Amino acid sequence: MPDSGEALTADFQRYQFYHLGRFHGCPRVYTYQALAWTLRDRLMSDWMNTYAVRDQPGKRRAYYLSLEFLIGRALSNHVLNLGLDTAAREALQSFGQTLEDVAEEETDAGLGNGGLGRLAACFMDSCATLDLPVMGYGIHYEYGMFRQNIENGYQVEEPDHWLRDGNPWEVERSEFTCRVSFGGHTEHFHDKEGIPRARWANTRDVLAIPYDMPVSGYRNHVVNTLRLWKSAATDVFDLNEFNAGSYSEAVQAKNHAEHISMVLYPNDSSESGKELRLRQQYFLASASLQDALRQWRAAGNSDLMKFAEHNVFQMNDTHPTIAVAELMRLLLDNERLQWDAAWAITSQCMAYTNHTLLPEALERWPVALFERLLPRPLEIIYEINGRFLHKVAMKWPGDIERRQRMSIIEEGEVRQLRMAWLAIVGSFSVNGVAALHSRLLKEGLFRDFFELWPYKFNNKTNGVTPRRWVAHANPGMSALINREIGEEWVADLSQLARLKPLAAADHSSFHAEWRAVKRANKERLAKLIKTECRVEFNPDALFDVQVKRIHEYKRQLLNVLHVIHLYNRINHDQLENWVDRCVLFGGKAAPGYAMAKRIIKLINNVAEVINGDYDVGDRLKMAFLPNYRVSSMEIIAPATDLSEQISTAGKEASGTGNMKFMMNGAVTIGTYDGANIEILDAVGEDNFFLFGLHAEEVEALRPHYQPQHYVDSDPELRGVIDLLASGHFNLSEPGIFDVILDTLLSPNDPWMVLADFRSYVDAQQQVEQAWRDKACWTSKSILNTASSGFFSTDRTIQKYNADIWKLT
Repeated sequence: MPDSGEALTADFQRYQFYHLGRFHGCPRVYTYQALAWTLRDRLMSDWMNTYAVRDQPGKRRAYYLSLEFLIGRALSNHVLNLGLDTAAREALQSFGQTLEDVAEEETDAGLGNGGLGRLAACFMDSCATLDLPVMGYGIHYEYGMFRQNIENGYQVEEPDHWLRDGNPWEVERSEFTCRVSFGGHTEHFHDKEGIPRARWANTRDVLAIPYDMPVSGYRNHVVNTLRLWKSAATDVFDLNEFNAGSYSEAVQAKNHAEHISMVLYPNDSSESGKELRLRQQYFLASASLQDALRQWRAAGNSDLMKFAEHNVFQMNDTHPTIAVAELMRLLLDNERLQWDAAWAITSQCMAYTNHTLLPEALERWPVALFERLLPRPLEIIYEINGRFLHKVAMKWPGDIERRQRMSIIEEGEVRQLRMAWLAIVGSFSVNGVAALHSRLLKEGLFRDFFELWPYKFNNKTNGVTPRRWVAHANPGMSALINREIGEEWVADLSQLARLKPLAAADHSSFHAEWRAVKRANKERLAKLIKTECRVEFNPDALFDVQVKRIHEYKRQLLNVLHVIHLYNRINHDQLENWVDRCVLFGGKAAPGYAMAKRIIKLINNVAEVINGDYDVGDRLKMAFLPNYRVSSMEIIAPATDLSEQISTAGKEASGTGNMKFMMNGAVTIGTYDGANIEILDAVGEDNFFLFGLHAEEVEALRPHYQPQHYVDSDPELRGVIDLLASGHFNLSEPGIFDVILDTLLSPNDPWMVLADFRSYVDAQQQVEQAWRDKACWTSKSILNTASSGFFSTDRTIQKYNADIWKLT
């Protein structure tokens, strides 16, 4: 379709006038919808052409299975990828609107929560930019995780009805609706050839209706597909029940079915929440695999023994790993294959990405729940496990303990299914997401499996897409980079290395421009914080930022202790070499995670005391930004000076926020953990503030950890703990932080916060010293951006493709 300014203006006005019936002066949300449809028309021809090229017999495809896709807003991303910035602005000018204002009308898509979902979205972006035939599969959630408000310092959750005004980017594909089964029982019989078979009978089925969203590549006319499944009842309601006056019972089946795709991450602290979560996972896996089989046949393929040759499924963490059992079920029961043939196909087309080193974060399901919901898949898992344990017994005769450790079924008072174990057994590839993470998986969590199948294990260090996180999020810096090295870096981030000579102190004019861009970004963030938090951030101060999911292992507590230490310095007039600092926190706590919610309360109480203290003034400010999301991060990352990546070493699998900050010129203060290690290697020790114990040191100290020793031997730490224990930050709410103090002072604190306090404070003093030398800090900032090329998802996806997917 024509993409000139005149053509876009004509189509935009047509949608505005004749489709929406809106004229000049209408609410801006309708302007956004009209522009979205105008752009979607341009995407549609590329979308159909992309599919037609790949819809050929023998064409190998990959499918990315993820329970989350944190895609954020789509409008500006498509404008960038289509190269229609100028044309879109011309179209909007006729209505007296700006692209920035209209883009603000788009709601963040509530399809993900944190790093896992954002990584999946970045992966999809890179697959399209690299022209790889990869389709994403997820769930069409009606509500996101929740909208976070802060009331009296506490997190308050409200429904995030992101689809309230519809989604102009999606296309319903009802002709590809699938049926997904639950409940019932298994019946065994022999077919006409006398071969034992099974059928899943008396099931309670739901429909899976696909909604497709376009994923545009960067200026290459490629549009891939993200297919999201919406659940629906097979019958809208029971008419007989309705006519009998039982109105609620009449629609019970409909409501029960629609619950599956209603909310991202239902609270699984209850039995009903656990059941719904399992239903979501199986719903995603079953619908996606049925659809992949359908697509494969529709492309002209028929020989099932070549299915693995043409298809690969990447399971994003343990959530979709039930796909191993489900593909076996489809091949055995629907396609009438025998076990060995079905297993050969399944085990050659499944690949598993692990995202956690925390054993408690690996998916486990009570066998009793699984049996009630999914009796036929459970039978198949039993058979997979039996055959697998026979192989283990042959490898290690008589080693009963090893068989117990490796069994997919964990015995105990409540028998559990280990979904990560199922994924490893059923996959040909198992990867971690950072060099340290992958090594620790092989040496610790998955050691038994590594000793059995060392060839399965590999590393794929995460990345982020430079299109959204630099080119879109930081237009000022992007323009500066374009002037110096051209625009090729947007699709080849390694080109940023050409900026390194400009980090030298003799490029003073470039340094001044770099600082001016950063200050403008800080002014934009300060405006957001004033609006959302009613706190004044001075753009000339050091912007010290930690935004991520609230979790004890990420150690927001260590950051808070340092802020209290700075507050103590002011109170004791220890202001020599002082650096004004603005500290920003953001992130959501899971609804059932009481300690994380209490940490949010502590952050807000400390902020209230500091911001209200006249003697502190502008020396120190602190804020908690509510409802942290993708569109917030697009403002935060370009404005950050100091990026806090301070997890307990050995606990963060990778991290991707650290990469977004680095690309935008922030300097990292962090532990030797996750992708921090590779960031450190890339930028050099002089441009990274490293502190704390290493993973091996953490484990060696664990049996002997005595936090009271650190308090007794460090007067500054003792001052922080004493102030916290005195109730200074909760004068009208006595005792509310006792649980935090008890955790910090417990020898059983798994995160060892106090063990790293002194090293962290010392590293923060190095930060202050570097900040006072503007030329020094600017050089570090430029070098961080210039050294970030390795952390593009384009590089990550190229590695996935070369080693695992093998697509053309």
